[in-house]
Amino acid sequence: MTDYLALAKELAPELAALRHTLHRRPELGNREFETAARVEAFLHECGIPTKRLLETAVVGTLTGGRDGKTAALRADMDALPLREATGADFASEIPGVMHACGHDIHMTAALGAAKLLAVRRAELPGTVAFLFQPDEEGNGGAQRMIDAGALDGVDAVFGCHVSPELPLGHAGVRYGKFYAASDTFHVTLTGKSAHGAEREKGVDALAAAAEAVSAVLSIPESFPHERSVVSVGTLRAGTAGNIVADRAEFAGILRTLGQESRKAVRARFIHTVEAVSRRHGTTLDCQLRESYPGVVNERGMTRLVQDAASGLLGAERVKVIAAPTMTTEDFGCFLLRRPGAFYHVGAGCALPLHSAAFLPDDGAAVTAAALHAAVIETFLRGE
Repeated sequence: MTDYLALAKELAPELAALRHTLHRRPELGNREFETAARVEAFLHECGIPTKRLLETAVVGTLTGGRDGKTAALRADMDALPLREATGADFASEIPGVMHACGHDIHMTAALGAAKLLAVRRAELPGTVAFLFQPDEEGNGGAQRMIDAGALDGVDAVFGCHVSPELPLGHAGVRYGKFYAASDTFHVTLTGKSAHGAEREKGVDALAAAAEAVSAVLSIPESFPHERSVVSVGTLRAGTAGNIVADRAEFAGILRTLGQESRKAVRARFIHTVEAVSRRHGTTLDCQLRESYPGVVNERGMTRLVQDAASGLLGAERVKVIAAPTMTTEDFGCFLLRRPGAFYHVGAGCALPLHSAAFLPDDGAAVTAAALHAAVIETFLRGE
């Protein structure tokens, strides 16, 4: 196997400059026009043709010198609506927008892998599709890319995320369920207003909502065999302290692991709010919307990543992650349709993701670029 780590380290100054440029010019989901143009320009310099899907999604296609399978590598491009507080000399120049989730590292790493593999294209048996995805943080650009044909002809798909829990130069893999599925909900309860002194003449929507919120928050206790989370982020009701509220609404997110658990928790949620509404005599409108499907890694592909990472970094620098995370990632949309794996690379920054001070080390992009290239070549060679 090629020593991609040594080759990536030779590219370190170029990758750092690229990362700094991307970090200075963050863009929110579906507005990644400048970012997409920079991605295209870099790929073209590597001799990799590109096409646009949607308005800002970029697909680069590297064709190897011999026939073979097709592997896809995905990197997300969008930033977050945060005012940066890193103090970096390459801090965001866009007010109120920053790369607080490491997507600048993800793009840089994928572009670095593209350059590493392009140099060896004559020896590659197969094709590599580089998928630069918009709107991971918002409404999910992954599914829209799939609908537009991003996975056509693809045999396997890979991707990674920087992790504050891993030291710089380390990687992490997780077999099976990795990231949670998410479903958003918005519940409206309609009652009948009355004077606060004569509550019995009204139907108290606020009281119904308060009981419903308490009840749904306890749903995870009914499923002790597998972790789930119910979060209620907003609760609105009432107009005055002496009026029985005739309307109340609350909204939040369900997070579950795997499709079976997702189905069971969704059913329990609906049953719970319907039962509370009936007891109080309110009219119920329960909107439950499927969001990201969760990330469930295919075992064989995860083993491939672990082996490639161990060969590249040393087995002592590759961690098998013991527990799934309840955060979400729309990379799972790709894994519902193709085998593959999602893995972690040490960020070199212990601050949490989505923090205004989160600033991964430039070296994380070097490690990830080398690992991506090793994973892709390992898959294409069938090793």
